[in-house]
Amino acid sequence: MKKFVLAATVAAIGALSLPAMAQNIAIVNGKPVPKARADVLISQITKQGQPRSPEMEAKVKDEVVLREIFLQEAEKRGLNKTDDYKNQMELARQSLLIRELFNDYVKKNPISEADAKAEYEKFKAQATGTEFHARHILVEKEDEAKALIKQLNGGAKFEDVATKNSKDTGSAQNGGDLGWSGPDAYVPEFSAAMAKLKAGEMTQEPVKSQFGYHIIKLEETRQAQFPAFDDVKAQIMQRLSQQKVAEFQEELRTKAKTDYKFSAN
Repeated sequence: MKKFVLAATVAAIGALSLPAMAQNIAIVNGKPVPKARADVLISQITKQGQPRSPEMEAKVKDEVVLREIFLQEAEKRGLNKTDDYKNQMELARQSLLIRELFNDYVKKNPISEADAKAEYEKFKAQATGTEFHARHILVEKEDEAKALIKQLNGGAKFEDVATKNSKDTGSAQNGGDLGWSGPDAYVPEFSAAMAKLKAGEMTQEPVKSQFGYHIIKLEETRQAQFPAFDDVKAQIMQRLSQQKVAEFQEELRTKAKTDYKFSAN
């Protein structure tokens, strides 16, 4: 009878421990490694855009168990009791809590599509003017630029001369092509000279800038283009959200009662 009761008791204890065991990934030196640790890490990884897969889950479990092994060794050596460790833990605690504060603010103060649309229309209204499609050849010396201008006026192809002679390697491989840009994309001397050209014309005198001497050819012009709202909506909403967080931070700073004087206001 006693043997039956003992066997029943052992069986009951085993049955009760099964759900608990299911919550652990492993036992390391007698200490359980909770499955919740892996779940948190998997959640962080998927938030960064990586899809969940059996392979990823297996790597996460490996990582969590390895961390427990290393953690136990660090604690065994008493590294968790040093002042340096305690100071770093306090900084980590502060950083995590502050991050949660701003994440919570963003969740409770979302940017609406209407907000983004209004911002888009504001910038679109300001995006008036002309865009230029130009090519250039950049050299170090004025005499070299003048010699090349003479070649070009004599019938040499601009693209070939640019590829062979321009020290702007980024555009040289494309025949000096700079693509479409507004005048503010270039240094003032370059923009001023380019704006005086008509489509198909080339500067007849070298244009000096901080980079050297330019020979500029204007291919064509057009009215400034602006991307469609759907193409930039995500970026606009992110920027507006960042602005709101910055305003929230400033509000907290100005409301705080402190005798400290911030160095930058």
